[in-house]
Amino acid sequence: MSDMSQPDSAGGDLKAAAERATDRNLPQFDDMPIGTADLQHDVELHPQCLPLSPLVGVWRGKGEAEYPSLLGQFQYGQQLTFTHDGRPFLAYEARAWLLNESGQVLGPAAREVGWWRVDPDEAVEMVLAHAFGICEIYYGGRSSEDSWELSTDMVVRSDTARETTEATRLYAILDDGSLAYVEERALRGLPKQHHLAAQLQRVAG
Repeated sequence: MSDMSQPDSAGGDLKAAAERATDRNLPQFDDMPIGTADLQHDVELHPQCLPLSPLVGVWRGKGEAEYPSLLGQFQYGQQLTFTHDGRPFLAYEARAWLLNESGQVLGPAAREVGWWRVDPDEAVEMVLAHAFGICEIYYGGRSSEDSWELSTDMVVRSDTARETTEATRLYAILDDGSLAYVEERALRGLPKQHHLAAQLQRVAG
C-alpha cells in the first residue's frame, strides 16, 4: 500500500528549498571574467571580431513567425545577446516567448546558444545549439557594412527533434539603430521558405 503522505512531504521539502534559495536563484559572480555585452568595458574586443562589433549588446523586440502545419502565423517576443571576452569569437544567446494578438506573454518559446567566429578574410562561422535538439553550423559574411547573411552548411538533429534540413539568416543594423532579423528555413519536408522576422531595439551595450 502506498504512503499517501509522501507527496505532501515532498511538496514541503520543495517549498522549504525555495524559501532558502530566495535571492540566490540567479547569482551574480562579479569576480568571474565571464564576458561583456559592452564595447566600453575593460575587456578589449578581439581584432578578428571587429567586423561583428555593431552586433555586440543586448537586443529585444517583437517578431512574427510562420510555422507550416503547426501553429501557422503567430507573434513572438525575442531577446538576442552578443557578448565577448577578448577572445576571437562572440558568444550568442537567443530567447523567445509567445505573444497573443494583444502582445501579452503566453509562455516561453525557442531558445538557442552559440558562437560567432570570424576568420582573417572576414568570413563568418556561426555554431548554434537549439533547445529542441538541433545543432547547426552556418557560414557566410557581410552582405553590406552593417548586415550579415549566413546559410547552414550542416544540420544535425536528435531522434526526437522536429524535421529541419537547412536555413538562411540575415541580420542587419537599420538606419534607426535597430536590429532586423530574418530567417528562412526548410521544415517538415517542405522547401526552404520564410519562417521568422523580427525588429529588435538595443537595450544594453
